[in-house]
Amino acid sequence: MDLEVFERYQHYLQSEKRYSPLTLSAYQQDLGDFVKWLEQLKHAPAVTQVKAFHIRDWISALRRRGLEGRSLQRKLSSLRRFYQFLLRENLVNSNPCFDVPVPKTPRHLPEILNADQLEYLLAADPEGALELRDCAMMELFYSSGVRLAELVGLNVNNLDLNQGMMRVYGKGGKERDVPIGQQAVEALRAWLSVRSDLCDSEEQALFVSQQRRRISMRNVQSRLIYWQEKRGLVQRLHPHKLRHSCASHLLESSSDLRAVQELLGHVNIGTTQIYTHLDFQRLAAVYDKAHPRAHKKP
Repeated sequence: MDLEVFERYQHYLQSEKRYSPLTLSAYQQDLGDFVKWLEQLKHAPAVTQVKAFHIRDWISALRRRGLEGRSLQRKLSSLRRFYQFLLRENLVNSNPCFDVPVPKTPRHLPEILNADQLEYLLAADPEGALELRDCAMMELFYSSGVRLAELVGLNVNNLDLNQGMMRVYGKGGKERDVPIGQQAVEALRAWLSVRSDLCDSEEQALFVSQQRRRISMRNVQSRLIYWQEKRGLVQRLHPHKLRHSCASHLLESSSDLRAVQELLGHVNIGTTQIYTHLDFQRLAAVYDKAHPRAHKKP
């Protein structure tokens, strides 16, 4: 019975929700962990017989293993979605996760690069096709604030360089059109002029690797580390740092929270609001340094 339920749920996530392979894998992992834990219980219930106390005990066990709030929240969210599906299918009478409190977690502000650091990073003089590709990827991360998976999933036909736009497929298969800055357009044109050196004519992927196929997320991450070391940056360079930097600098200049939300593809504006805290930190630092009444006079 449980196996049939899992297969139906997997089909639902794939065909109806249209979740990405990465999201599907995360849900499978979380659900699999919970089922393994259930099977170790003395009187192990079927997944359709689980009660709220089972969920609470599992979360407590994970906490004792050292999992932090954000990971616990994700696992609880995965279970809540699963039982909501079972409720929809009339396989359970209620969702046992609704009576389980969400673990608290401190909200860490994302690290960003300042404008001078980014200007220095992106002023690199690329040598060869690989470095031209890398510079185009970095420009696109910072210009449009795309996620790593979104960038890797781009095809050549998603671009409209004449209009300075591209179509991105985000979480849940949701698509959005985002602008491309002029310097990113120039970097993309330079990459496209040599792209055929690294792939066959029928390849659709915008960014490809030396294996002549779509570049992997791990490869993108490793190439950013390469540029961090080559340019001598102290801060660790990763895709989300460029995305965070894009969002923070846009908000700092425009104060248009809704526009930044649309650019980043955030469903909830509360997710975007974290960048207002970053902007306040910058303002507070300037105030403490410059305002004559910020500190007591000696």
